[in-house]
Amino acid sequence: MNIQLLVVGKCKEKYLLAGIEEYEKRLKKDVKFSMTEVADERAPERFSEKEAQQVMKKEGERLWQHVKPQSYVIALDRKGKMFSSEEMASHIDQLALHGRSHLTFIIGGSLGLSDDVLQQADLRWSFSTLTFPHQLMRLMVVEQIYRALQIQKGTPYHK
Repeated sequence: MNIQLLVVGKCKEKYLLAGIEEYEKRLKKDVKFSMTEVADERAPERFSEKEAQQVMKKEGERLWQHVKPQSYVIALDRKGKMFSSEEMASHIDQLALHGRSHLTFIIGGSLGLSDDVLQQADLRWSFSTLTFPHQLMRLMVVEQIYRALQIQKGTPYHK
């Protein structure tokens, strides 16, 4: 299985980077995993809704350039479908069983993802209706991917 994580911007917090690197290392034992960062779009401190949409559109175009045509795309969206860890593990397992072995998870910038990206995604995934820092979401997503794989394997990690 190939799993790709596409994100907007650079993560600068050392504690988050350490956690992400740990889960990347663990994931690479079971799957081909990669993370690609695209540049975030500069935005004024105060901006209109139209300016926010333009920022998300440009970031979305940058993200979508890295999506492989055969990939099943899962976009993070507060309004998306919520899954338990077991349900996400089952969903990933079902995708693999149906020949969908390339998954792309997309995390937007601080403003979120453009409507274009959300509409093109195969699935919108919500962790919660709460707002989380998008850099923290990287760690949360890689951990949940790892957890899903461990659930599939039946290891005690999930307990």
